[in-house]
Amino acid sequence: MKEHWQAPGTKLVKINVDGSVLMNKLKAAIGGVIRGPIGGWMVGFEMVTCMLDTFQIEAQTMMEGLKLAWSRGFRNVEIESVNALLIDTLCNELAAVNIIAEV
Repeated sequence: MKEHWQAPGTKLVKINVDGSVLMNKLKAAIGGVIRGPIGGWMVGFEMVTCMLDTFQIEAQTMMEGLKLAWSRGFRNVEIESVNALLIDTLCNELAAVNIIAEV
């Protein structure tokens, strides 16, 4: 596990995403940031969404980050999330329906 944030490669942008569940309100807050090749902040997002399970919230957060990157013209991205299972599922094509590949 990485101990600190690392900048992406020279031709990449990096998307960092995370979500937080508000159990008593049945809501989740999600957000992320896109940083450039040397780590400078480029753009970010935040939103409140309905409560789903943690895996779905993290997946939605990642999807929103990828949609934002795509809308800004970034095609070469590295994405970072605390949800190692989600990253593994997507990288190894273990998801039954992988809509992220369609972004």
